[in-house]
Amino acid sequence: MPKPIKITLAVLIGFAVWFIFATLANLVVRASLPGYVAAEPAAEFTLPMLVARLAVGALSSLAAGFACASIASADLAATRFLAIALVLFFLPIHYALWAQFPFWYHAVFLLSLAPLVLTGAWALRARGVNSAA
Repeated sequence: MPKPIKITLAVLIGFAVWFIFATLANLVVRASLPGYVAAEPAAEFTLPMLVARLAVGALSSLAAGFACASIASADLAATRFLAIALVLFFLPIHYALWAQFPFWYHAVFLLSLAPLVLTGAWALRARGVNSAA
């Protein structure tokens, strides 16, 4: 498969994995944290709820980076594109939600997004997957 197509496919799959993983993890959070479901409509989350949401984002980012790198045979270019795409996707969303969440929440989510995607890819490479494809 030509490299540009492989990179594009890897980025798209990584993006999809981020949202699938986040959706499934959010279901676990909703079932595990008392009061979470009631807090969702008005985004009136407690500190443990905010931390759980950040953990969901972190795990989703790791999974997306891992998936992207596995599709692209650990090609770092694909993972970099994915990291940039996710940051660009989430910037306007967090801007729109700025008043609903504390500054530190936005900062932690947005500043950790790209490094965690890259860490997910690194985890794949650390497992010995050949990056020459």
